[in-house]
Amino acid sequence: MQSTRKFYLILGILFVVHGLILALPSRRAEKASATAPTLKVGLVFDVGGRGDKSFNDAAYAGLERAQKELGIEARYLEPSEGSDREAALRLLASQGMDLLIGVGFIFTDDLTVLAREYPHIHFAGVDYVVPEDLGQIPANLAALSFSEEEGSFLVGALAALRSQTGTIGFIGGMDIPLIKRFEAGYVKGAKTARPDVHILVHYAGVTGTAFKDPAKGKELASTQYGQGADIIYHASGSTGLGVFEAARLYNKLAIGVDSDQHDEAPGFILTSMVKRVDNAVYRIIDDTIQKKFSSGVHRFGLAEGGVDYIYDARNQALTPAPIRAKVETLRQQLINKQITVPLGGKS
Repeated sequence: MQSTRKFYLILGILFVVHGLILALPSRRAEKASATAPTLKVGLVFDVGGRGDKSFNDAAYAGLERAQKELGIEARYLEPSEGSDREAALRLLASQGMDLLIGVGFIFTDDLTVLAREYPHIHFAGVDYVVPEDLGQIPANLAALSFSEEEGSFLVGALAALRSQTGTIGFIGGMDIPLIKRFEAGYVKGAKTARPDVHILVHYAGVTGTAFKDPAKGKELASTQYGQGADIIYHASGSTGLGVFEAARLYNKLAIGVDSDQHDEAPGFILTSMVKRVDNAVYRIIDDTIQKKFSSGVHRFGLAEGGVDYIYDARNQALTPAPIRAKVETLRQQLINKQITVPLGGKS
């Protein structure tokens, strides 16, 4: 009996030892995973900077999400003036970043130059505009592009159907092809939904400061409201905050851009055309971690969840169900390619 007990005791010890041996590879894997290098991501903001409640904040949201969910090491810089963009990118490159992201079309030339100088670093440009004379984008550079015209089409249709005066407005920031795409989509959507609608169009300027001039935005919006517009869509960065001020002043409606801007003027924001810069930033970071980074143009449209418009409990009262239904019908037609939207400018 005693020998039998010893046998089972020895057998039990052998099973424990065997289990520990089998566990060693997984523990080594866990240790290797724990010591794996963390991806270092640097981001430089566009004109207007963080806190614009729009484009830059959306990019930061994507960076912040990647930091929480993917465990990246994130650093960001906010150039005081346009001339600081290249210096900011170079500073982050010198700090050993694995991926550098420039937020805004204005980074196009700087990203192209640095991608060639630092072939071991991955680069990505939000709204990167492929130069006509470039030929091929550097192999370590990704252009994150959006179908702004599709999202703008939807808010244009909504504005036209919702307007009581038959006149709506558009205020762009800098007068460039990229913002012309917002305008073109807005006009096409409005005219598709309501052919007789009248559309007022103004731009805040021809330099980068046109995206951070709330006073100018308020002035232009006041002019349009004074001319009969009861809804104005802006694509102008923080300049749009002035549009919201005018909406409150004249008791009219405005449409936000890039991010959900409802909280900037509750009760006066009909909707926002959301440009999911956060998703694009997060995705390029994740692709880099997964070693799936690819150069070239990455386009995010309505079908890919790259653009859309906001409709929820906060603005249902401003959008009657029949109007919502018509916009949703147009939305599906866009996705099905039954409707084509002009770009209004080369990307």
